[in-house]
Amino acid sequence: MKKIKNPNRRSFLTGSAAIAGVAAISSISNFNIVKADHTSATPKATPEYIKWKNRNALIIHSEGTIETHRDMIGNGIITPIENVYVRNNVKSLTDEQIGNRPDWKLEVQGVQKPRTFTLAELQRMPFKITPMVLQCSGNGRKFFSHGPSGTKWDTGAAACVTFSGVSVKYLAELCGGLSAGVKFITGTGADAPKEIDPKEGAVERSVPISTYENCLLAWEINGVSIPNAHGGPLRLVVPGYYGINNIKHINKLVFAEKESDFKIMSTHYRINKIDSKATVNDDTCWEMNVKSWITSPLTTTKSGKVVFTGVAFSNGTPLKGVALSFDEGKTWKSAKFVGPNLGKFAWKQFQFEANLEKGNYTVASRATDEKGTQPKLRFENNSGYSHNGWLDHSVKITVA
Repeated sequence: MKKIKNPNRRSFLTGSAAIAGVAAISSISNFNIVKADHTSATPKATPEYIKWKNRNALIIHSEGTIETHRDMIGNGIITPIENVYVRNNVKSLTDEQIGNRPDWKLEVQGVQKPRTFTLAELQRMPFKITPMVLQCSGNGRKFFSHGPSGTKWDTGAAACVTFSGVSVKYLAELCGGLSAGVKFITGTGADAPKEIDPKEGAVERSVPISTYENCLLAWEINGVSIPNAHGGPLRLVVPGYYGINNIKHINKLVFAEKESDFKIMSTHYRINKIDSKATVNDDTCWEMNVKSWITSPLTTTKSGKVVFTGVAFSNGTPLKGVALSFDEGKTWKSAKFVGPNLGKFAWKQFQFEANLEKGNYTVASRATDEKGTQPKLRFENNSGYSHNGWLDHSVKITVA
């Protein structure tokens, strides 16, 4: 695979799946990113394996944790791939490790007729396109006061992208259907270091069989082949679930009666009490919470009419609305959704016009879906997961 060199709007539309799905996204009026300059605030060099990304859009936390600036998710609903965050538990596979991409193999078990497919075979099957929010379960960790370990993400460990690939359900039916007693779908990545016990170092996660209808085995993101940094050549995609469940470099898919007992499933990504040890009895990072945040303006603006914009999403539960508050939640005013609706797993953009006099304001957004509303405060937990509290995500604006 040739390395992607700054994919643009044209390359976004050239993938085979994207061409078929262009009607679904062509009404997005502007794919251009917000023209902000963050270079002086983020002096670290871009890691070599993602040199094709837009440096101005990124906050480099470490080699494998790269965040998107809050104002750089783009003006359209779909986040440009060169601006999408990176979160890798282990190093991405190189071109040499992957080899000839069409020959990449996926083993399928827990079906009536277990089989191994090449990527080339999968790509000849009917494909499906899913616009969806991709979000790290630790997004918002910087706000936790107890200082949990891990990257101190703000809002930038999230993006809205399109994945294209074959339906997991279609593939299972091609293999004669599911075996009896299946309760979970388990994906295993091929990126674990060979010298480490797989149960200790491999990324293997299980999700409930209830995701069966929506899961994909994807080979394209935003219409281009999935780059190595984002899990190419093949990735398990679980819409509505946190990013860790979307297995990169997947080479094995198992329909199972029990959850994986690998460490990253059994004791990692668990929502346990502060200063406690995580166990399999604690909730795991599966479905995302309803959430929103303002993307513009973020610090200063001129008095008079001010247009606030932002994004809102859920785990696929239909959104009912978004409201803004200028008095720390005492009163709320309804915003309006703008732009096309790309489906229940994509985020929606919202807009609110306010007439503001000179002064300082704290502005919060609060999304509501059919199951509930964003809470005011974060849910305290040891690792700083699943933060959707609106107070921490509010912005302080100076109106001059």
